[in-house]
Amino acid sequence: QVQLVESGGGLVQAGGSLRLSCAASGRTFSTYAMGWFRQAPGKEREFVAAISWSGSTTYYTDSVKGRFTISRDNAKNTVYLQMNSLKPEDTAVYYCAARNYYSGTRYSDEYDYWGQGTQVTVSS
Repeated sequence: QVQLVESGGGLVQAGGSLRLSCAASGRTFSTYAMGWFRQAPGKEREFVAAISWSGSTTYYTDSVKGRFTISRDNAKNTVYLQMNSLKPEDTAVYYCAARNYYSGTRYSDEYDYWGQGTQVTVSS
């Protein structure tokens, strides 16, 4: 069992930055690929970024490439999402997810555990 707790969300102006963190319980964090997803009001949950269990491979949705960076610290059981040059369309609840496999994926149904989410609001 893995429990995930996100933090770091908030209100920021367009062009600003935020860093989200997702802390995982358990001693097997390094055997899980991790992903970040987001859900805006009235929209379906969408993939944002993923990272392999070693941290060597990362994936991003096209709309955040060059602005967002996913990383992980297996010693701290934590995955991060650094978000720069934020836009109003980035406003959403952001969720982290864990997949018991070496690589991440953009498909949400392939993740085994989910956090409760953290709100990110970008004002124009």
